[in-house]
Amino acid sequence: MSCVALQRSSAKRVRLALGMVCSLCFAGAAARATDWPMFRGEPALLGVARNSLPSKLDLLWSFKTTGPVKSSAAIVAGRVFVGSNDGNVYALDFSDGHKLWAFKTAGAVESSPLVLEGKVFVGSTDASLYALAADTGKQLWKYETGEKILGAPNWIKAGDATRILVGSYDFKLHCVEAATGTVVWTYESSNYINGSPAVAEGQTVFGGCDALLHVISLADGKQVKEIDAGAYIAGSAALADGRAYFGQFENEFLCVDLKFATNAWSFHDRNFPFFSSPAVTKDRVVFGGRDKCGDLLLAPARSAPDAGGTVSWFS
Repeated sequence: MSCVALQRSSAKRVRLALGMVCSLCFAGAAARATDWPMFRGEPALLGVARNSLPSKLDLLWSFKTTGPVKSSAAIVAGRVFVGSNDGNVYALDFSDGHKLWAFKTAGAVESSPLVLEGKVFVGSTDASLYALAADTGKQLWKYETGEKILGAPNWIKAGDATRILVGSYDFKLHCVEAATGTVVWTYESSNYINGSPAVAEGQTVFGGCDALLHVISLADGKQVKEIDAGAYIAGSAALADGRAYFGQFENEFLCVDLKFATNAWSFHDRNFPFFSSPAVTKDRVVFGGRDKCGDLLLAPARSAPDAGGTVSWFS
C-alpha cells in the first residue's frame, strides 16, 4: 500500500467536504469567527479548540470549488483560508462565504494553510511552498522542493526571525525563512513525508513512509534521534509533555517517550490502519481509524489504556 495523503481536520465551526467548504452555526445565531490559524490549531498539533460548539449545528453557507477539498481550513481575522484540488487557495468571508480572492497554483492543494504575520503559507502538489499576502492573495515568494507537498506547514521562532517548516515527497523536511523563502536547512529522511511536522521544546517531530519517527533539532536541522514506528506514519504526531502521539498503518496507535525513545503504550483494537492525526487533552487522546465507519476512539493519554477499561465509540 502506498503512503498517500487525505488529511482532514475539524476547525471549530467549519466543515470540509469533497468540493465544498461549509460553515455550520447554531440555528438562528450569527457566526462568530475565532482564529484557528493552522492545521491542528497550534505548533504542537494538539488539535484542541479553546471554546465549545452548540449542541445543534445548521448550515450557514457553502462555497463550491471545482475539485475535491482535502485541505482543512484556517480561520483568521474573519476570513477562511483553504486549498482545493482544483489548484486554488481560496480566501472566503467567514460571515457569508463569499470569495475574497483565489490564488492558482500549478497542482492540487491538499496542504492546509498556515496563516501567520499577515501571510498565508501553503504547499502544493506542484512541489512548491507558497507565501501569499493574506489580504490580497498576491504571491510574495515561492520555494521549490523536489516533489509534491501534501502536509501542512508549521512554524518556529529563531530570535527575531520566523521560519517555516514543511515536509515533501522528496523525502526532506525543509526549513525556510518566512520573510523571504530562503532555505535555512533541510533534513533528509528515507521516504515520503506525508504529514505535518509537530513543534515543541526546541525540536520538530514527524513520521513518514520510512516507518520512522524523526526527532530533529530546530536550531540546526540535525537528527536528535529516530524511533522505529513499525509501519508507515501517514498522519501527523501530536506532542505533549515530552511524548509523541500518532497512529501507523499496521493497526496500532502509539505513545512514544521522546526522551528515552521508548514506547510508553500502544493501542490495538481491530485490523485497520490509523491515518488521522490525534487530538490530545490533559487526560484523553482522541483519534480516528480506517474501519469504514468513521469512528472516533478515546483512550487515556498519560498512561496505557487498561485492558479491562472502557472505550467509547462515536459515529
